[in-house]
Amino acid sequence: MASGQVITLDLSDRNLRSINGLSAALFHLTSLRNLSLSDNDFNQAILPSFGFERLTELLSLELSGTGLAGQIPIGIACLVKLLTLDFSGNSLLYLREPSLQTLIANMSNLRLYLDNVGIISSESIWSVALANSVPLLQDISLLQCGVSGHIHNSFSRLRFLATINLASNIISGMVPGFFAEFSFLRDIDLSDNDFGGQFPTNIFQLKTLRFLNMAYNPRLSVQLPHFPPGNSLEFLDLRYTNTLGAIPDSFVHLKSLKFLGLSNIGSPKQATTSSIVANLTSLNTLLLYGSGIEKPILSWGRLQNLTELMLVDYNFSGPIPWWITNYTNLMRHAVSNVSLSGAIPSRIENLTKLTFLDLSYNRLSGKIPKALFTLPSLQEVVLSSHELCGTLEDIPDPISSFLHDIDLSNNNLAGHIPKSFFELSRLQVLLLDSNHFEGTVELSLLWKLKALDSLSLSNNMLSVIDVEDGYPFSYPHNIRKLELACCNLTKIPIALRYANEMLYLDLSNNRIDGVIPSWIWVNWKDTIGLDLSHNMFTGLENSPSVVLMHNLEILDLSSNKLHGSVPIPLTASNSQVLLDYSNNNFSYIIPDFGTYLPNKYYLNLSRNKLSGHIPRSICTQQELEVLDLSYNNFGGRVPSCLIQSSSISILKLTDNHFRGKLPGNIVEGCMLQIIDLNSNRVEGKIPRSLSNCRSLEVLDIGRNQILDTFPSWLGKMSNLRILILRSNQLYGSIGGPAESDATSKHFSSLQIVDLTSNNFSGSLSLKWFDKLETMMVNSTGEGYALGLRGLYYQEILTFKGVDLTFTKILTTFKMIDFSNNAFDGPVPNSVGKLIALHGLNMSNNAFTGRIPSQLGDLVQLESLDLSRNKLSWEIPQDLTSLTYLAVLNLSSNNLTGMIPEGQQFSSFTNSSFEGNEGLSGRPLSKQCNSSGTGTLDSSVSSQDSVGTIVLFVLVGSGFGVGFAVAVVLSVIFQAKRWNCNRFRSTSK
Repeated sequence: MASGQVITLDLSDRNLRSINGLSAALFHLTSLRNLSLSDNDFNQAILPSFGFERLTELLSLELSGTGLAGQIPIGIACLVKLLTLDFSGNSLLYLREPSLQTLIANMSNLRLYLDNVGIISSESIWSVALANSVPLLQDISLLQCGVSGHIHNSFSRLRFLATINLASNIISGMVPGFFAEFSFLRDIDLSDNDFGGQFPTNIFQLKTLRFLNMAYNPRLSVQLPHFPPGNSLEFLDLRYTNTLGAIPDSFVHLKSLKFLGLSNIGSPKQATTSSIVANLTSLNTLLLYGSGIEKPILSWGRLQNLTELMLVDYNFSGPIPWWITNYTNLMRHAVSNVSLSGAIPSRIENLTKLTFLDLSYNRLSGKIPKALFTLPSLQEVVLSSHELCGTLEDIPDPISSFLHDIDLSNNNLAGHIPKSFFELSRLQVLLLDSNHFEGTVELSLLWKLKALDSLSLSNNMLSVIDVEDGYPFSYPHNIRKLELACCNLTKIPIALRYANEMLYLDLSNNRIDGVIPSWIWVNWKDTIGLDLSHNMFTGLENSPSVVLMHNLEILDLSSNKLHGSVPIPLTASNSQVLLDYSNNNFSYIIPDFGTYLPNKYYLNLSRNKLSGHIPRSICTQQELEVLDLSYNNFGGRVPSCLIQSSSISILKLTDNHFRGKLPGNIVEGCMLQIIDLNSNRVEGKIPRSLSNCRSLEVLDIGRNQILDTFPSWLGKMSNLRILILRSNQLYGSIGGPAESDATSKHFSSLQIVDLTSNNFSGSLSLKWFDKLETMMVNSTGEGYALGLRGLYYQEILTFKGVDLTFTKILTTFKMIDFSNNAFDGPVPNSVGKLIALHGLNMSNNAFTGRIPSQLGDLVQLESLDLSRNKLSWEIPQDLTSLTYLAVLNLSSNNLTGMIPEGQQFSSFTNSSFEGNEGLSGRPLSKQCNSSGTGTLDSSVSSQDSVGTIVLFVLVGSGFGVGFAVAVVLSVIFQAKRWNCNRFRSTSK
């Protein structure tokens, strides 16, 4: 105060609630030089439009973290003496008019902090405005302001800059090389943007540089330079950039380095690189993500100052290093997804300062050490996705009272859940799903945890018990995520009616019946995900046709007993939304259904009782990516807008009553990956314009009335993997690549081709099989599932003589079925090149000549059917080398000579060879009910059309397991339910 005038007013962090009451008095203090209202909560109040222009003496204006909203007022532009302007941490504030350029136009010398303020301007204007208006700018912080474009060259005039923070924006282009000319530059944070090209190496040479963060710019290439002695760098974060080369030896000169974050560092000599890191003894924080350093050496034990150590996403492949337990100053520790194995060391009790521990996504086994939960400072522990076993019942009591996050999901833990978990007053997250916990859990115990935010008990052997009437204590107002799938619930917990903050609820795979209560739609308008699938719900209370859910991303009501009209969630969400109403009894869908569904990417209405025409309004959705209307009673023609869509990737219309010709005129840009029209009444020709769907992986038009020749023009589609044309009226030769196409691709990616039960004829071309490149390469691993984002494709295929329903068909499974046609001539020898085949069926044709001995090269073959042809000569001895062969049918031919003996042939019965009068020898004397039969049990083929094979029937001593993994799971969401199904079956 000078001459009785107030020049400094600091009201920061005073728990103030209203700025309107202050503003009248503030704007009379015209001598103010420093004003701070930071860290109060004005509850989204709008800044006064007028008044700031009166405070012309202000040098510092600090309003950070105040919860203010709206447009920053124009009056602030009049404060030309300002040296510090801080509006950071107010995400509801924005600059539109006045713009940033207008606001700072007369402020030549400034420290500017606008973190989280929305800056609405065209690309690069923000950088030009700063350069033109504030030539003496010292600090600029625009963290998460939504600015974009390149950093303009005029920015080079800001040579007094000491701090540049532009993190978490959408800035692209090159990192300016002129930053290396800013002699005062101390801190640079450009992380989480879209910078590309080469990072200017000379920036590392800035003598004043203390802080450099370029993390999360994956298109940016960084070459670590030579670091001379005396370098002052204290913070270096290059995670998720394209870091080139190994850590240079000169890294040891970074004596002041306290924070180091690196990704994917190349290291030709891992021990050398490890020792370099080990010499950085001043390090407090070491973060290595996807690092090339494979096995840190024991010298890392010298890093005694470490308080945070994270090794994520690289191949460590070994036990937890013993030296980690010597880091007694460690407060945060994560070794995640690095292939660790073995037990958690009991010496973890030495880490008494540890607050955070993440060992998730490794292969740890054994029991959890008793001492872990008693670490005095521990707040968060994440041990998910392991093979940890044993019980938690003998955990010492009391456990750390500071614990607020516990994640033990996806392990093999058994026994009862410790009651001590339910007494943690600070507990916010408790994830115990997908284990073997048993017993009962009373929800009343959980609702006592006032801080509880996320709870998951799904997929155990638990029974969750709710009270019959009201609770005698408060309800769980704060819980936002609750997962109680497979918990033997018979009703929706009463307390949820009062859980107004719910964002995600999973009550799937229970035994809840009755109607879905209307308070769900009334109370939870901001819910993101709701999964009530696999229950016994019969309807929606009050039968609303539209339910309001502002931020919905997942709504799964599948596999219930819902009937009537399909409900419509009215949502303003900008995210992609998944709607699954499959396996219900819905019988009506309103004509304008589609007009309510913006930004949907997955819509599943399969297996209901819907009829009539598909509502044309569904075609109005420009972002609909997955549409499944299969197993209904829809009729009429297939709407052209679905086939001609520029957004749909998966279209499933299986088993309806569609008729007429398929729409033509499919334009360039078609995004279809899967077209499934199996089991309809579609006729006419296959439209040639399908060739515009260049991403097509699956074309299934089987069991229709298509009258056409073989679509050889599909051979040029490089992504086509599955072609199902069975049970149509296709005719003529399937031909082969033309002479002019000798060097081109022809069905090169095909892995399943099913032409059975058509009218194809003529001889098979040798060259046709020569082009099936994918079938010539044995795949390693389990492969990936076909379809958008690994969603699903389901098909009934004849495999091993039985119609089986396959889901999640993997890229590793290969099959050819040409049966029930009129092919003649020899079986081409070139089939023997298809060494990745699992199934080959050429039965019921008119093939002649020998069985090619080259079939003995099909080492993955599990099923071979050449029955009901005119094949002659002897059975090649080479077939005995097919050790995976489980089903063999050579019956009803003209084969002669002795049946080969040895290996798999000793397991086949009479049925494999009968109808060949010239054959002799064993096993013709065997009976069909002999042990080791090569035919499938008849009960397998009696499944109904809805059935899904969950466990494949393994037959024959040499059955290949490669395909067994391909038929385990059904459509999306099924993976999370396997525990529930298993435990229910064992508990009956």
